[in-house]
Amino acid sequence: MILTTCAACAKPIEHDASSRCVACETRYCSDRCLRYHAHRGGHDDECAEIASGGGAEQHHAGKKYEEAVSDAVEECAEDTEGQTCFICMDGDAEEGLVRGCSCRGASGFVHVSCLARQAKILVEEADERDLDDNQWHRWYKCSLCEQQYHGVVRSALSWACWKTYLGRPEADWARTCAMTQLGNALHDAKHYEEALSVKEAVLSMQQRLGASEKNVLITQGNLACTYELVGRLEEALSMERDVYSGRLRLNGEEHIHTLMAANNYANGLLTLQRYAEAKALMRKTIPLARRVLGESDTLNFKMRKICATALYEDPAATRGDLREATTTLEDLERTTRRVLGGAHPLVLAIERNLDESRDALYARGLP
Repeated sequence: MILTTCAACAKPIEHDASSRCVACETRYCSDRCLRYHAHRGGHDDECAEIASGGGAEQHHAGKKYEEAVSDAVEECAEDTEGQTCFICMDGDAEEGLVRGCSCRGASGFVHVSCLARQAKILVEEADERDLDDNQWHRWYKCSLCEQQYHGVVRSALSWACWKTYLGRPEADWARTCAMTQLGNALHDAKHYEEALSVKEAVLSMQQRLGASEKNVLITQGNLACTYELVGRLEEALSMERDVYSGRLRLNGEEHIHTLMAANNYANGLLTLQRYAEAKALMRKTIPLARRVLGESDTLNFKMRKICATALYEDPAATRGDLREATTTLEDLERTTRRVLGGAHPLVLAIERNLDESRDALYARGLP
């Protein structure tokens, strides 16, 4: 369930909460809230509409889908004016077109509803024929240029995806994938509070159904990132620590997923100004990343950046720490510029860190 708060008072409610409207399945934290909402909160006026729309969850998904499509069409309006959908070959002014990939020319203009219909058909055909490729990528990737949709277009398509599969049994693979995809798409569109609600629901469901440790760790990693973006930093760090410990246990210290978890955990420590712990973790992990991934891997660059930042931001930094941080960032700036190009976000971030490190060094009166 995506709807995990009481419809009357917005209090968080458990998956198996028993208080709900018999007609439309709207859920409440207590019978008291149910009665209040029915008689004084306006629920009686909308109950029939919700029930006819397939129940509370389906009704909510339908409304969010319509809002997301409207937002996507509005944002893409300038690019799509006068164009036709590459799937149905119709302009259909009623829905409007979007464009959220790297297609050029007349290609890539499309109705979100056409993308959803195409994806649903392809997934069903693959499922019926028991193909290894279940075609799920069609829910988030353009069939022409193979680029993933992004921003408001991805958000709208993901609401369509969730609307399509939410009625399936809770343990159904497509329903789980749809919920996960929705959480990630909302995150991508910077709707962090909504993404958080979905991701928490995914984790709760996985834990309840006994999902594999691997899948739980993936969800926890995504959830920790969202916690950080909404300012719940201690919860983010606690979950990042759990993910790192889980990856060590499951995959060993040299696995790429363990290295990524270590990087995320160190970044969380840095955000909370726990500099000594961040430095210790990175000094332990950077040699492993170099050996496994090579000197020119982006993850290795990120780890070295975190370590250098922890060195110069620490109020207890020595002169040697400041020199080491500045030297490291100077080397990183040259290397990443050569490997990634000067416009890459990581290169720009390293340049800012280098300026700050030099300022800290000069403030100590050092050349």
